Amino acid sequence: SGPVASPRRACSAAPWGKWAQPCLITVSVLCPGALMGVGDVVSQQLVEQKGLRGHSGRRTLRMMAIGFCFVGPVLGGWYKLLDRLVLGTTKTVAVKKMVLDQVGFAPIFLGSFLAIAGAVNSLSAKENWEKIQRVSPWGCIWPAVQVANFYFIPLNYRLAVVQCVAIVWNSYLSWKANQP
Repeated sequence: SGPVASPRRACSAAPWGKWAQPCLITVSVLCPGALMGVGDVVSQQLVEQKGLRGHSGRRTLRMMAIGFCFVGPVLGGWYKLLDRLVLGTTKTVAVKKMVLDQVGFAPIFLGSFLAIAGAVNSLSAKENWEKIQRVSPWGCIWPAVQVANFYFIPLNYRLAVVQCVAIVWNSYLSWKANQP
């Protein structure tokens, strides 16, 4: 057999491809929730330097719940919709998807995430709005990540790739979402 025709086919032909197909709930719900928790632990321990005694397990559980109930289902659904809206696997298609993702979806998603985090943390509407305005998009890494993701990675694995890269982003969001 000769070389694989496209990077996407190479990824889907990988040995884990057959195993992961039945486990899409793991990739689309459990993985984002767990990685939101990891991001919060990194935020509390490395950024805020709270130490083990100062660590808020409740805060980590809240961030995980947001990952399970909001981040995973919303991002997973968005990637499926995006694949239906923009057909193809070329580099041009990947760039189009990235632009739609970063310009159309990301600002709404980030605002919604911060609003949910504020509500979970019992912020008033005014406090929540002030916090949303303080969080910078800080998204300079995302365009490159998303072009590579849309070009090389099959739909079923995109959320997992994004969530792995997002550990740093999740740490930033957790830190910002939980600042007084």
